[in-house]
Amino acid sequence: MRTAAALLVLVLAGVLTAACSPTSVTFNFGGDPAKLDESTVAGDGDAKVALIDVTGMIADAPRPGLLMPGPNPLDEIVARLTKAEKDNDVKAVVLRINSPGGTVTGSDALYREVVQFRERTGKPVVISMGEIATSGGYYLAMAGDEVIAEPTTITGSIGVIILTVNVSDGLKRIGIVARSVKSGVNKDLANPLEPMREAQYAVLQGLVDEHYASFRSLVVERRTRAGLERPLDQSRLDELTDGRVMSGTTALAAGLIDGTGGVRHAFDRARRLAGLGDARLVKYHAEGTAARSPYAATVETGPMPGAPTAVADANLVDIGSLTRLTPGMAYYMWTTEGP
Repeated sequence: MRTAAALLVLVLAGVLTAACSPTSVTFNFGGDPAKLDESTVAGDGDAKVALIDVTGMIADAPRPGLLMPGPNPLDEIVARLTKAEKDNDVKAVVLRINSPGGTVTGSDALYREVVQFRERTGKPVVISMGEIATSGGYYLAMAGDEVIAEPTTITGSIGVIILTVNVSDGLKRIGIVARSVKSGVNKDLANPLEPMREAQYAVLQGLVDEHYASFRSLVVERRTRAGLERPLDQSRLDELTDGRVMSGTTALAAGLIDGTGGVRHAFDRARRLAGLGDARLVKYHAEGTAARSPYAATVETGPMPGAPTAVADANLVDIGSLTRLTPGMAYYMWTTEGP
């Protein structure tokens, strides 16, 4: 308790100092966070299976930090994939997903990184779904050779969303009228300060339909490929891709995943796909830290913004910002909150 209190005092002192002067304050608690160490968290033997976490909202943008922006999550994950690729003792990867999804671009970029890793190395990738793997998290799961979910995992939410907000009527009631000066009729698509224009929303709907068609096609392609023991139930395709969420057990019955079980079951599947007998499950983490079990947090897990405005009010207890979306951006994401 005394150590935690002392740390809090140091952090607050840094915040106050930064607010009063241009002085730069740096806290270094040992080790270089840019360098990756590894810890064995299960099994034994010379061969390795690398366990890599994907946690939080998926976006190609830095996480918010207390005093400065945190690392870009795509960079963090790709760095771990690169380490697994260069280590000849690593024969397979378990990608542990705990994510409600993310931006369309961020989700697709990470999906392609995993696919390219598999193609370059020939090392199998098994997806292990944790608490939640919805929308962009499920999209990413399609990059794996096999998909294993906890029976109680929340998954699905196959679809796309672009949130918009319109406050023009409220502003008009208090005598405020906005008018944009623009080069073309669609330059201010879904402008929140002017009355809604259905023709402009039709343009956004077209974008959503395009992204959705890509997502749905990917699901069909990956979940009906040859060799699957549990292929997609295509008679239920419209139902399964209407944005609904479901448990891991329900997803298995629908053919959206390959099996149910925990991270140790995914490790066993990865080991078998790689043709291994004994093997160690290893976790990568920043230098100076350690992982005691497969569930250790080895990547910063703060909220990941879809854009800088998405986390303008983020703080130490702003749990809601984990799923807050930025109006106008396209997301593969399940959220119960508005902007």
